[in-house]
Amino acid sequence: MRTINAWFAKVAQRTSKATGSSPAFITVCALTVVWLATGPIFHWSDTWQLIINTISNIVAMLMLFLIQNTQNRESAALQLKVDELLRAVRGAQNAFINLEDLTEEDLVRIKERYAKLAEHARAKADMASGPPAPRELPE
Repeated sequence: MRTINAWFAKVAQRTSKATGSSPAFITVCALTVVWLATGPIFHWSDTWQLIINTISNIVAMLMLFLIQNTQNRESAALQLKVDELLRAVRGAQNAFINLEDLTEEDLVRIKERYAKLAEHARAKADMASGPPAPRELPE
């Protein structure tokens, strides 16, 4: 099973890079133009339309899985980097490591707590800066 996962990850990464390139985009555009140009030859038949619909649906479905796999790996790698920064920085709260594993309710509760802390800090900063400077009246 591990070799299948490793194989899929490698294929997904290579395919993602290839399909996200400008030559891939140009190729798809060219194929679409060729398909459109053959419309009059095939008298805009149902079969002619079915071909492009079937191909585009199959490609879209496969790309969905490849893009999701790539996004999952990139997200996991980024999360690990953030976790390492939290672990390494003195004064950082190590309790924030693996926050992505918490429930939605837990995340909302933590967000609300930090929103209150930010609000308090802003109010404290406003008070420390003193009253606003008086405006000059126009003459």
